[in-house]
Amino acid sequence: MTTDEVLAGVGPRLRRIRKEREVTLAALSEATGISVSTLSRLESGLRRPSLELLLPIAQAHQVPLDELVGAPPVGDPRVRAKPITRGGRTLYPLSRQPGGLQAYKMVEPQRSEQPDPRTHEGYEWLFVLSGKLRLVLGEHDIVLTPGEAAEFDTRVPHWFGSTGEGPVEFLSLFGPQGERMHVRARPKRG
Repeated sequence: MTTDEVLAGVGPRLRRIRKEREVTLAALSEATGISVSTLSRLESGLRRPSLELLLPIAQAHQVPLDELVGAPPVGDPRVRAKPITRGGRTLYPLSRQPGGLQAYKMVEPQRSEQPDPRTHEGYEWLFVLSGKLRLVLGEHDIVLTPGEAAEFDTRVPHWFGSTGEGPVEFLSLFGPQGERMHVRARPKRG
């Protein structure tokens, strides 16, 4: 549906909602501060609706703005992307939009690897679901357990993977610099 088609349906919807509530144009004008003539032109389609006009009307009728505009119903929100396997790690995409913040569930098999820290632009957040996740970040060597999270600037040399004690499942969010979340990682006890 085009913007013009959506806007064309606003006037009749405004009239229907007002009539269902048995409110006169004069009473709506008094409640919103919008002149009777402007309200009449909105309902007849002679005036293009704007947020400045629709917000007070939505408040006066106590309805969501979506109801006045007739926003299309939200489609199926489930993400059905196919799992991706890279270097033995399985990534399950949890977001659909390219660019910006990306979310993945990652499953790392049990294995022992020599950390190979890398850097790149961005920011990353990790949350362990099950198992133990080893995170090498700069000079820190940290083991995260279920329920723990870590966040870091990816310009700091970093590597994460299995501790070698079993598989690990974790969530990973990463995106452009500045999209930061809470940090909760404790250094490995020695």
